[in-house]
Amino acid sequence: MRTLTEDQVELGSALPELSIDLTPTVVVSTALATMDFTPVHHDVERARAQGSKDIFLNILTTMGLVERYVTDWAGPAAIIRRINVKLGVPAYAGDRLSFTGTIVSRAAGELTVEVRGKVSLGDHATGTITLTLPTAP
Repeated sequence: MRTLTEDQVELGSALPELSIDLTPTVVVSTALATMDFTPVHHDVERARAQGSKDIFLNILTTMGLVERYVTDWAGPAAIIRRINVKLGVPAYAGDRLSFTGTIVSRAAGELTVEVRGKVSLGDHATGTITLTLPTAP
């Protein structure tokens, strides 16, 4: 797997889109993998009893997917320096989560990528990730 270098990245460039189908298995397994046993992430009836239309992604999964989106693009030698993400609408089972991103700043050896994760209801996660890339040899 390759890692981008600083000279391969231009300000304003868009990252390739990543879409993930949020099957019930994905929602439940990622909640369990993060040791989140809150019923709204794995029990449809309990989620509905609390006012949700279905089970939904937990915060740890959302953050992991945001990070995955950027590091899959940047490569394994990229180093995440800061993550600042705001949660929006729930990401329910049966929906599709689509990530887009744009490089919005480049200064002092760091890149900042603006990321948006959307579902059918609107923005699920928006924010920025700041990272460093290796320099070209």
